[in-house]
Amino acid sequence: MTKRAIVLTSGGLDSATCLAMLKRQSFECYSLSFDYGQRNRSELDAARRVAENLGAKLHRCVKLGIGVLGGSALTDQTIAVPDYRGDGKIPVTYVPARNTVFLSMALGWAEIVHAHHIVMGVNAVDYSGYPDCRPQYIEAFQSMANLATKAGVEGEQFKILTPLIKLNKAEIIKCGVELGIDYSTTVTCYQADEQGRACGRCDSCTLRRKGFLDAGVEDPTRYQIEDISIA
Repeated sequence: MTKRAIVLTSGGLDSATCLAMLKRQSFECYSLSFDYGQRNRSELDAARRVAENLGAKLHRCVKLGIGVLGGSALTDQTIAVPDYRGDGKIPVTYVPARNTVFLSMALGWAEIVHAHHIVMGVNAVDYSGYPDCRPQYIEAFQSMANLATKAGVEGEQFKILTPLIKLNKAEIIKCGVELGIDYSTTVTCYQADEQGRACGRCDSCTLRRKGFLDAGVEDPTRYQIEDISIA
């Protein structure tokens, strides 16, 4: 029987690594992205490139309206994206309920295409402290998924896979390099420009840049300014 998985694909480093890992494990991968009103529009182009380059069977981009609610620097242009702080507090780039909405849409598609696995590139080591990236949250959503679906109650259990959740960025990058990923095609920055060039200052940029340094791998990221240094 064909193993199928819905892979949440943001266009960033982590989700690209997840997609490559699942392809290596002979999964038939359905790549799912979301246009939710984020200020970084170039990540949507990156998601399409990643899905095509890594051999996803299908790629879908679903338009959602959660951005109109505001409340996050990623969706509200009046809230500035902060530079990296690393103080352990949940930053204003947190989007309320985003992962819950994303996983719910993925669950619906999984039931439709008979995929028993949903894959998400969340990480609880080198990350910004978002509450919906923690193992406890993933476990709770998986339990809900198997209670709330026709497939689940009829015995076709869903699994939420988070293969990167215990890895740091350097470990993720080393894994991706071994899998042959071209990370220059990915966009991770919270406020990348239309060309996909990174700001080099936000949480996401800082963690990514440090990951390449710690991994001993040349950083292929295109930046908006030259001479980016590690904070």
